[in-house]
Amino acid sequence: MRAVTELKQPGTAKNTGESGIVTSKQVAVHPRLAICVGRHLQVPWAQPLHRPTLDSYRQLEQQSVFSASQPLILDSGCGTGSSTQRLAAMFPAHLVIGVDRSLKRLSKSGVTSGLFHSENYILLRAELATFWRLLLDSGISPERHLLFYPNPWPKPRHLSRRWHGHPVFPQFLALGGEIEMRSNWDIYAREFAQAASLATAANIGMKEIHPDEGGSPFEKKYLERGQRLFSVRVPAHDTGAFRRSWLERH
Repeated sequence: MRAVTELKQPGTAKNTGESGIVTSKQVAVHPRLAICVGRHLQVPWAQPLHRPTLDSYRQLEQQSVFSASQPLILDSGCGTGSSTQRLAAMFPAHLVIGVDRSLKRLSKSGVTSGLFHSENYILLRAELATFWRLLLDSGISPERHLLFYPNPWPKPRHLSRRWHGHPVFPQFLALGGEIEMRSNWDIYAREFAQAASLATAANIGMKEIHPDEGGSPFEKKYLERGQRLFSVRVPAHDTGAFRRSWLERH
């Protein structure tokens, strides 16, 4: 795969106010979701890799991070990294890798370059679509994969920017492990569940959650403001079956 050098800073969802409440003209699951997911299932996404992410990944390999016997937890889109640190404390026998492309956010946890390693967790500045493909190509599979409060991209025309509408979604699923996605926008959660169901042929649903405390700064803010929170879980046996099928076909 080819590589490009620019690692762009994340965009912002202009339809998300200071309160974090998502507003959108879209009031139901996007009518083109099934078509979009079906198209992406046919051909693996092959956009050039982001060079800074590739370089960071090579650092992980040089440090033999993946050769250890620790089971892996991925915290994708970890923001400041506080959720990664919390997970590391909850699962001391695991290696937790938190990935975000914003160095500004990661700097709040002491990250000054692309990679920060402390005890049983790593904070990494990287572009997720590239990072996921590198893991998949290396044969690495997490035990758990967490995707907490991704950018909702609430404008209807931005379906392909939401992870479940993005071309990398099949490769994201093919990483395997138990996936949990959380969102404060019910439509995003419904779409994610439907997309995962279409891809895996499993019955994946969403549910409203009521955590006692926020697992991330976003979740803490939403809880304090009384917002509804939603979770979609894709069991490991479903992603495992999809992974085997995907790798056999591609």
